[in-house]
Amino acid sequence: MEENVRAGRCVVAVDGPSGSGKSTVSRRLAVDLGARYLDTGAMYRAITWAVLRSGVDLADAAAVGKVAAEVELRIGTDPRGYGVTVDGTGVDQEIRGPEVTGAVSAVAAVPAVRALLVARQRELIAQAGRIVVEGRDIGGVVAPDADLKVYLTASEAARARRRSAEDAADVTATAADLARRDRLDSTRAVNPLRQIADAVELDTTELGIDEVVAQLRELLTERGVA
Repeated sequence: MEENVRAGRCVVAVDGPSGSGKSTVSRRLAVDLGARYLDTGAMYRAITWAVLRSGVDLADAAAVGKVAAEVELRIGTDPRGYGVTVDGTGVDQEIRGPEVTGAVSAVAAVPAVRALLVARQRELIAQAGRIVVEGRDIGGVVAPDADLKVYLTASEAARARRRSAEDAADVTATAADLARRDRLDSTRAVNPLRQIADAVELDTTELGIDEVVAQLRELLTERGVA
């Protein structure tokens, strides 16, 4: 990937709720731009996995923060295939399981966890220079000076359908879980999920991946950073 990264700064911040297409769109856009890709959600999931493994009470913010501070978290930034490790152990599959999914919003709401990971995310962005970053607080908190800020959204039905297809899960149960996570993520005290004023909103309900990526490329071209 090193030799494929083009010169010139270009930071794209992609925010939005689960099932809006953030990951697929962000990876595809990064490849098109010859840029790095950072899945910040995977970082929170990895910390959640570590917290669950430790056995500490999820409601004990101090204990959760201590686990987060002590683990060694590494994440790749190659859009064609990145890896996530915790203390040297690959956890790519484990962090996508139902146990982590059910607990990640609670762990991500802990101020100490957010402060730790936001600092790390900013380091990775600075090192890359040319990168597409996706998450829930990227444009407003992690990279407020991004060249393009996008808020991807979609209807609740479309989001539930997409996520249930990815996870081979029941659509109704998936919809309920997405609603739960949306509520937790948008009401947390620190860096809640929200659309910031200078982000471009893009509804992906009726759009294919190629169409979304094409629209983002057009926006970047208009800004002279594509």
